[in-house]
Amino acid sequence: MSLSLPKAVFDQIALEDAHFTKAPAEFFQAWKRGAEIVGAEWFGDGTRAGLERATSKWDLRPNMLMVNDALGVLSSGQRMFLSAMVSFYNSREGAAMLKRCGFEGLSDLGGLDLERRKVIADLVLNYNGW
Repeated sequence: MSLSLPKAVFDQIALEDAHFTKAPAEFFQAWKRGAEIVGAEWFGDGTRAGLERATSKWDLRPNMLMVNDALGVLSSGQRMFLSAMVSFYNSREGAAMLKRCGFEGLSDLGGLDLERRKVIADLVLNYNGW
């Protein structure tokens, strides 16, 4: 007995395989854009040069000690954006930060401007674990 799958199934598998093959690089590019927007001082070695020479998400890990202090000095939108980014790196810390920002659900991201929304959308679309 021969079982065959419809062509649409194979097409979907090929589409997803192509997407997830590129996802790590796409995630890094979105992460780097996000770090540029919110500020290099919160990521990696905390310098603009470090941000520019970064070649992987590991080079731009959030500095968790600095990031927690950031919530006291950033605007509400920047706090929300930075906290959302941190949640990709460390879900527990990111969730606590989002809660401190008054985040109650994904609709709260509606307060972000288009540039920041695109970064978060690209991070979600291409997330492949940290």
